[in-house]
Amino acid sequence: MALTLTMTAAACGGDSEGATTEDGKIKLTVATFNEFGYEELIEEYNAMQDEVVVEQKKAGTANEHQDNLYTKLAAGSGLSDIEAIEVDWWSALMEQSDAFVDLSDPEVEGRWLDWKTEAATTPDGALIGYGTDIGPEAICYRSDLFKKAGMPTDRDEVAKLFGTWDDYFEAGREFVDKVPGTAWYDSSGGTAQAMINQVEYSFEEEDNTVIAADNPEVKEVFETVTTNAADGLSTGLTQWSEDWTASFQNDGFATMACPGWMLGVIEGNADGIEGWDIANVFPGGGGNWGGSYLTVPAQGEHTEKAKELAKWLTAPEQQVKAFEAKGTFPSQVEALEDPALTGSTSAFFNDAPTGEILADRAEAVPFIAHKGPKFADINTAFQQAIQRVDEGKESADEAWQSFLADVERLG
Repeated sequence: MALTLTMTAAACGGDSEGATTEDGKIKLTVATFNEFGYEELIEEYNAMQDEVVVEQKKAGTANEHQDNLYTKLAAGSGLSDIEAIEVDWWSALMEQSDAFVDLSDPEVEGRWLDWKTEAATTPDGALIGYGTDIGPEAICYRSDLFKKAGMPTDRDEVAKLFGTWDDYFEAGREFVDKVPGTAWYDSSGGTAQAMINQVEYSFEEEDNTVIAADNPEVKEVFETVTTNAADGLSTGLTQWSEDWTASFQNDGFATMACPGWMLGVIEGNADGIEGWDIANVFPGGGGNWGGSYLTVPAQGEHTEKAKELAKWLTAPEQQVKAFEAKGTFPSQVEALEDPALTGSTSAFFNDAPTGEILADRAEAVPFIAHKGPKFADINTAFQQAIQRVDEGKESADEAWQSFLADVERLG
């Protein structure tokens, strides 16, 4: 969905979902997607309040949330008092920064990693997003399926298998030969996304000039992923689809790219499945996938109350609790040094030291990939092209040509 918004009424108050309850309290809504780890935090906040009651509205997928966000931004009404924003949408939304409240506040100065704050700051100095999580990546894997294939299961030994992407795919070929019927990774699209996140300028240059069609690194990712899918390494499923979710329960795959926020997704989808673990490694060194912000739409009725809530939810103490709840890795400087994070383990992931592993993975990130205003739309076209190959609807050459046509249209 292209972000071409007509913001004629975006700054008008009075039309948000903000309201009062029957007992006269101010009702604030927080719109999120996937897993932010906010359920218990919101209960805690409500218990602290006499004037406010908070309700979370959680979309099943990021795309559902994004569609709702864009539609209601364009309409100028209907948004929640706080809206979560995924980092891939950020550049496009920054072009509509007047639709959001300036969240600048002396109390939050220095709270986040510098690059997290800079990305949410407009050219004239307005801070329109409070950082929640970042997405340092590791590899999550099914140790029971590795054992079935005669491969190492200890996470330190597994890490040695994945120094480069070539190593990762080669291990995958060995696996699918020994465990027929189970794919190596969860989706071609997810694997491609992890690889694109390691390209500093993939679809757009620093000045946002579109370069996707002529960038050899983009073509290499496409060819690598589609070739390995043809060799049986991919499930052929689209991430976040019902079939993809079901594949966690039926031994559908053995590994997946695993940013911190994915831990909660895996644990939820794979409830009751034993054998998940996480290795302190990522092919090619390091990468960051995702991360989000909380914004306060200017159309809301209770923007000051919403700002206070957003400030509280993104404080280091709360973000450590969110990490403990769902594995969302904090972007706050103090949180990254909190013993509750650095010493955190996950029973679901075989008691892995997830805090230490993700902290190491964060340090391995060499840069944050540039994602300009057209990144999300071009990336959608890229993902769709890969999926058409997975589903046998087009050959790799046909899908690449279709992608080039989409880039020309979007450019």
